[in-house]
Amino acid sequence: MKAVRTGYVMQTHTLSISSYILTIAHYRDLIAQLVRREFHVRFRGAILGALWAIINPLINVLMYAFVFGIIFHSRWGDERVPQSFLLIVLLGMCIHGILAEALARAPNTIIGQPAYVKKVVFPLEILPIVVTVNSAFNAIITLIIVLFASIIINGSIPLTVLLLPIVILPYVLLITGIVLFVSAIGVYIRDMSQITGMVTTLALFLAPIFYPLTAVPEHYRFLLYLNPVTVIVENAREVTLYGHEPYWPALLIYALIACVILWLGYCWFQKSRNGFADVV
Repeated sequence: MKAVRTGYVMQTHTLSISSYILTIAHYRDLIAQLVRREFHVRFRGAILGALWAIINPLINVLMYAFVFGIIFHSRWGDERVPQSFLLIVLLGMCIHGILAEALARAPNTIIGQPAYVKKVVFPLEILPIVVTVNSAFNAIITLIIVLFASIIINGSIPLTVLLLPIVILPYVLLITGIVLFVSAIGVYIRDMSQITGMVTTLALFLAPIFYPLTAVPEHYRFLLYLNPVTVIVENAREVTLYGHEPYWPALLIYALIACVILWLGYCWFQKSRNGFADVV
Protein backbone atom coordinates (compact mmCIF):
# COMPACT_ATOMS: atom_id res chain seq x y z
CA MET A 1 0.00 0.00 0.00
CA LYS A 2 1.55 3.27 -1.09
CA ALA A 3 0.23 6.72 -0.23
CA VAL A 4 0.64 9.52 -2.77
CA ARG A 5 -0.50 13.09 -2.92
CA THR A 6 -2.92 14.06 -5.66
CA GLY A 7 -3.66 17.76 -5.41
CA TYR A 8 -4.60 18.22 -1.76
CA VAL A 9 -6.00 14.74 -1.31
CA MET A 10 -4.04 11.78 -0.06
CA GLN A 11 -4.94 8.75 -2.15
CA THR A 12 -3.91 5.13 -1.69
CA HIS A 13 -3.53 2.54 -4.44
CA THR A 14 -3.61 -1.08 -3.40
CA LEU A 15 -1.75 -3.78 -5.32
CA SER A 16 -4.08 -6.58 -4.24
CA ILE A 17 -5.68 -8.42 -7.14
CA SER A 18 -8.64 -9.28 -4.92
CA SER A 19 -9.18 -5.55 -4.45
CA TYR A 20 -9.17 -5.15 -8.23
CA ILE A 21 -11.83 -7.84 -8.58
CA LEU A 22 -13.95 -6.09 -5.94
CA THR A 23 -13.48 -2.78 -7.76
CA ILE A 24 -14.69 -4.34 -11.02
CA ALA A 25 -17.70 -5.83 -9.24
CA HIS A 26 -18.48 -2.54 -7.49
CA TYR A 27 -18.31 -0.51 -10.70
CA ARG A 28 -19.90 -3.10 -12.97
CA ASP A 29 -22.74 -0.74 -13.89
CA LEU A 30 -20.27 2.01 -14.78
CA ILE A 31 -18.25 -0.43 -16.87
CA ALA A 32 -21.39 -1.50 -18.73
CA GLN A 33 -22.31 2.14 -19.30
CA LEU A 34 -18.84 2.96 -20.69
CA VAL A 35 -18.92 -0.10 -22.96
CA ARG A 36 -22.31 0.93 -24.34
CA ARG A 37 -21.16 4.51 -24.81
CA GLU A 38 -18.06 3.49 -26.76
CA PHE A 39 -20.14 1.18 -28.92
CA HIS A 40 -22.59 3.98 -29.79
CA VAL A 41 -19.83 6.56 -30.31
CA ARG A 42 -18.15 4.27 -32.84
CA PHE A 43 -21.19 4.34 -35.11
CA ARG A 44 -22.47 7.81 -34.29
CA GLY A 45 -23.53 9.67 -37.42
CA ALA A 46 -23.45 6.56 -39.61
CA ILE A 47 -26.57 6.02 -41.69
CA LEU A 48 -26.75 2.31 -40.86
CA GLY A 49 -25.64 2.89 -37.27
CA ALA A 50 -24.92 -0.22 -35.20
CA LEU A 51 -25.71 -2.46 -38.19
CA TRP A 52 -22.10 -1.89 -39.23
CA ALA A 53 -21.09 -4.08 -36.29
CA ILE A 54 -22.66 -6.97 -38.21
CA ILE A 55 -21.97 -5.82 -41.77
CA ASN A 56 -18.20 -5.42 -41.33
CA PRO A 57 -17.48 -8.97 -40.06
CA LEU A 58 -19.97 -10.41 -42.55
CA ILE A 59 -18.15 -8.74 -45.45
CA ASN A 60 -14.86 -10.06 -44.09
CA VAL A 61 -16.28 -13.59 -43.98
CA LEU A 62 -17.48 -13.33 -47.61
CA MET A 63 -14.13 -11.88 -48.69
CA TYR A 64 -12.16 -14.72 -47.11
CA ALA A 65 -14.60 -17.25 -48.54
CA PHE A 66 -13.99 -15.89 -52.03
CA VAL A 67 -10.19 -15.58 -51.71
CA PHE A 68 -9.45 -18.86 -49.94
CA GLY A 69 -12.28 -20.99 -51.25
CA ILE A 70 -12.60 -19.90 -54.87
CA ILE A 71 -9.30 -18.32 -55.89
CA PHE A 72 -6.72 -20.29 -53.90
CA HIS A 73 -8.69 -23.53 -53.36
CA SER A 74 -6.93 -23.64 -49.99
CA ARG A 75 -6.85 -26.68 -47.76
CA TRP A 76 -5.85 -27.36 -44.15
CA GLY A 77 -3.30 -30.15 -43.95
CA ASP A 78 -5.06 -33.17 -45.45
CA GLU A 79 -8.42 -31.38 -45.36
CA ARG A 80 -9.43 -30.68 -48.95
CA VAL A 81 -12.81 -29.04 -48.31
CA PRO A 82 -12.44 -25.26 -48.88
CA GLN A 83 -15.38 -24.49 -46.61
CA SER A 84 -13.71 -26.28 -43.70
CA PHE A 85 -10.52 -24.30 -44.30
CA LEU A 86 -12.56 -21.11 -44.24
CA LEU A 87 -14.12 -21.94 -40.86
CA ILE A 88 -10.73 -22.88 -39.40
CA VAL A 89 -9.10 -19.63 -40.55
CA LEU A 90 -12.03 -17.43 -39.56
CA LEU A 91 -12.13 -18.86 -36.05
CA GLY A 92 -8.40 -18.27 -35.70
CA MET A 93 -8.71 -14.68 -36.90
CA CYS A 94 -11.65 -14.15 -34.55
CA ILE A 95 -9.50 -15.18 -31.58
CA HIS A 96 -6.57 -13.07 -32.76
CA GLY A 97 -8.92 -10.13 -33.33
CA ILE A 98 -9.57 -9.76 -29.60
CA LEU A 99 -5.86 -9.24 -28.93
CA ALA A 100 -5.38 -7.10 -32.03
CA GLU A 101 -8.12 -4.60 -31.22
CA ALA A 102 -7.23 -4.46 -27.52
CA LEU A 103 -3.57 -3.74 -28.35
CA ALA A 104 -4.54 -1.13 -30.92
CA ARG A 105 -6.61 0.77 -28.36
CA ALA A 106 -4.50 0.16 -25.26
CA PRO A 107 -1.88 2.95 -25.72
CA ASN A 108 -4.61 5.62 -25.81
CA THR A 109 -6.76 4.18 -23.04
CA ILE A 110 -5.59 6.72 -20.45
CA ILE A 111 -4.25 9.61 -22.54
CA GLY A 112 -7.49 9.61 -24.51
CA GLN A 113 -9.52 10.26 -21.36
CA PRO A 114 -7.93 13.34 -19.71
CA ALA A 115 -11.22 14.30 -18.05
CA TYR A 116 -11.26 11.00 -16.14
CA VAL A 117 -7.59 11.32 -15.18
CA LYS A 118 -8.20 14.72 -13.57
CA LYS A 119 -10.99 13.28 -11.41
CA VAL A 120 -9.50 12.09 -8.13
CA VAL A 121 -12.35 9.70 -7.36
CA PHE A 122 -12.67 8.11 -10.81
CA PRO A 123 -11.51 4.44 -10.87
CA LEU A 124 -9.04 4.60 -13.77
CA GLU A 125 -8.26 0.91 -13.39
CA ILE A 126 -11.61 -0.02 -14.96
CA LEU A 127 -10.76 1.64 -18.29
CA PRO A 128 -8.59 -1.30 -19.48
CA ILE A 129 -11.54 -3.58 -18.66
CA VAL A 130 -13.73 -1.47 -20.95
CA VAL A 131 -11.18 -1.86 -23.77
CA THR A 132 -11.02 -5.64 -23.34
CA VAL A 133 -14.79 -6.07 -23.15
CA ASN A 134 -15.33 -4.00 -26.30
CA SER A 135 -12.69 -6.01 -28.14
CA ALA A 136 -14.30 -9.27 -27.04
CA PHE A 137 -17.76 -8.04 -28.03
CA ASN A 138 -16.64 -7.36 -31.60
CA ALA A 139 -15.11 -10.83 -31.80
CA ILE A 140 -18.33 -12.40 -30.52
CA ILE A 141 -20.21 -11.04 -33.52
CA THR A 142 -17.70 -12.68 -35.88
CA LEU A 143 -17.88 -15.88 -33.84
CA ILE A 144 -21.67 -16.00 -34.20
CA ILE A 145 -21.28 -15.70 -37.97
CA VAL A 146 -18.72 -18.53 -37.92
CA LEU A 147 -21.11 -20.74 -35.94
CA PHE A 148 -23.97 -20.07 -38.35
CA ALA A 149 -21.64 -20.84 -41.27
CA SER A 150 -20.63 -24.08 -39.55
CA ILE A 151 -24.28 -25.08 -39.23
CA ILE A 152 -24.86 -24.35 -42.92
CA ILE A 153 -21.75 -26.23 -44.06
CA ASN A 154 -21.70 -29.15 -41.61
CA GLY A 155 -25.37 -29.30 -40.66
CA SER A 156 -24.69 -28.82 -36.94
CA ILE A 157 -22.22 -27.66 -34.33
CA PRO A 158 -20.82 -29.92 -31.59
CA LEU A 159 -22.06 -29.63 -28.02
CA THR A 160 -18.48 -29.02 -26.92
CA VAL A 161 -18.91 -25.46 -28.19
CA LEU A 162 -20.43 -24.81 -24.74
CA LEU A 163 -16.87 -25.11 -23.40
CA LEU A 164 -15.71 -22.19 -25.54
CA PRO A 165 -16.24 -19.55 -22.78
CA ILE A 166 -13.98 -21.61 -20.50
CA VAL A 167 -11.33 -21.64 -23.23
CA ILE A 168 -11.62 -17.90 -23.88
CA LEU A 169 -11.69 -16.73 -20.24
CA PRO A 170 -7.93 -17.16 -19.53
CA TYR A 171 -7.21 -15.36 -22.81
CA VAL A 172 -9.37 -12.41 -21.75
CA LEU A 173 -7.62 -12.28 -18.36
CA LEU A 174 -4.23 -12.24 -20.04
CA ILE A 175 -5.27 -9.53 -22.50
CA THR A 176 -6.59 -7.43 -19.61
CA GLY A 177 -3.19 -7.69 -17.92
CA ILE A 178 -1.45 -6.64 -21.14
CA VAL A 179 -3.82 -3.70 -21.62
CA LEU A 180 -3.20 -2.57 -18.04
CA PHE A 181 0.53 -2.55 -18.69
CA VAL A 182 0.40 -0.94 -22.16
CA SER A 183 -2.16 1.70 -21.19
CA ALA A 184 0.00 2.78 -18.25
CA ILE A 185 3.29 2.89 -20.12
CA GLY A 186 1.54 4.56 -23.09
CA VAL A 187 1.02 7.65 -20.94
CA TYR A 188 4.78 8.17 -20.71
CA ILE A 189 5.99 6.62 -23.99
CA ARG A 190 3.92 7.75 -26.95
CA ASP A 191 5.64 5.29 -29.31
CA MET A 192 3.63 2.42 -27.88
CA SER A 193 1.10 2.57 -30.74
CA GLN A 194 3.87 1.74 -33.22
CA ILE A 195 5.16 -1.08 -31.03
CA THR A 196 1.75 -2.66 -30.49
CA GLY A 197 1.14 -2.58 -34.25
CA MET A 198 4.25 -4.70 -34.82
CA VAL A 199 3.34 -7.04 -31.97
CA THR A 200 -0.13 -7.56 -33.45
CA THR A 201 1.34 -8.54 -36.83
CA LEU A 202 3.81 -10.94 -35.20
CA ALA A 203 1.00 -12.49 -33.16
CA LEU A 204 -0.99 -13.05 -36.36
CA PHE A 205 1.68 -14.83 -38.36
CA LEU A 206 3.41 -16.61 -35.47
CA ALA A 207 0.20 -18.44 -34.60
CA PRO A 208 -1.43 -21.37 -36.43
CA ILE A 209 -4.13 -19.23 -38.00
CA PHE A 210 -3.43 -19.60 -41.74
CA TYR A 211 -1.55 -22.88 -41.40
CA PRO A 212 -1.72 -25.96 -39.12
CA LEU A 213 0.71 -26.27 -36.25
CA THR A 214 2.03 -29.50 -37.81
CA ALA A 215 3.28 -27.49 -40.82
CA VAL A 216 5.94 -25.89 -38.59
CA PRO A 217 9.16 -27.88 -38.04
CA GLU A 218 9.08 -29.34 -34.55
CA HIS A 219 12.21 -27.53 -33.35
CA TYR A 220 10.59 -24.16 -34.21
CA ARG A 221 7.19 -24.80 -32.65
CA PHE A 222 8.27 -23.39 -29.29
CA LEU A 223 8.24 -19.95 -30.96
CA LEU A 224 4.55 -20.37 -31.70
CA TYR A 225 3.82 -21.47 -28.15
CA LEU A 226 5.40 -18.27 -26.87
CA ASN A 227 2.58 -16.52 -28.70
CA PRO A 228 -0.42 -16.14 -26.33
CA VAL A 229 -2.78 -16.71 -29.28
CA THR A 230 -1.59 -20.23 -30.15
CA VAL A 231 -2.93 -22.29 -27.23
CA ILE A 232 -6.31 -20.54 -27.30
CA VAL A 233 -6.73 -20.87 -31.08
CA GLU A 234 -5.91 -24.57 -30.99
CA ASN A 235 -8.30 -25.29 -28.12
CA ALA A 236 -11.05 -23.07 -29.54
CA ARG A 237 -10.99 -25.10 -32.75
CA GLU A 238 -11.11 -28.35 -30.80
CA VAL A 239 -14.32 -27.42 -28.96
CA THR A 240 -15.99 -25.40 -31.73
CA LEU A 241 -15.24 -27.29 -34.93
CA TYR A 242 -13.96 -30.75 -34.04
CA GLY A 243 -16.20 -31.69 -31.11
CA HIS A 244 -13.28 -32.46 -28.78
CA GLU A 245 -12.61 -31.32 -25.25
CA PRO A 246 -9.83 -28.78 -24.82
CA TYR A 247 -6.40 -29.92 -23.73
CA TRP A 248 -6.96 -29.24 -20.05
CA PRO A 249 -3.32 -29.34 -18.80
CA ALA A 250 -2.23 -26.70 -21.32
CA LEU A 251 -5.30 -24.60 -20.58
CA LEU A 252 -4.68 -24.80 -16.82
CA ILE A 253 -1.06 -23.69 -17.21
CA TYR A 254 -2.20 -20.91 -19.52
CA ALA A 255 -4.78 -19.77 -16.95
CA LEU A 256 -2.16 -19.63 -14.18
CA ILE A 257 0.18 -17.59 -16.39
CA ALA A 258 -2.72 -15.32 -17.36
CA CYS A 259 -3.50 -14.64 -13.69
CA VAL A 260 0.13 -13.76 -13.01
CA ILE A 261 0.25 -11.39 -15.99
CA LEU A 262 -3.03 -9.82 -14.89
CA TRP A 263 -1.61 -9.19 -11.42
CA LEU A 264 1.69 -7.84 -12.79
CA GLY A 265 -0.17 -5.56 -15.18
CA TYR A 266 -2.37 -4.31 -12.37
CA CYS A 267 0.66 -3.67 -10.13
CA TRP A 268 2.38 -1.75 -12.93
CA PHE A 269 -0.75 0.30 -13.54
CA GLN A 270 -1.18 1.14 -9.85
CA LYS A 271 2.50 2.04 -9.47
CA SER A 272 2.44 4.25 -12.56
CA ARG A 273 -0.88 6.04 -12.14
CA ASN A 274 0.48 8.54 -9.63
CA GLY A 275 1.99 10.58 -12.46
CA PHE A 276 -0.85 10.29 -14.99
CA ALA A 277 -2.36 13.68 -14.17
CA ASP A 278 1.01 15.43 -14.53
CA VAL A 279 1.68 13.95 -17.98
CA VAL A 280 -1.85 13.99 -19.43
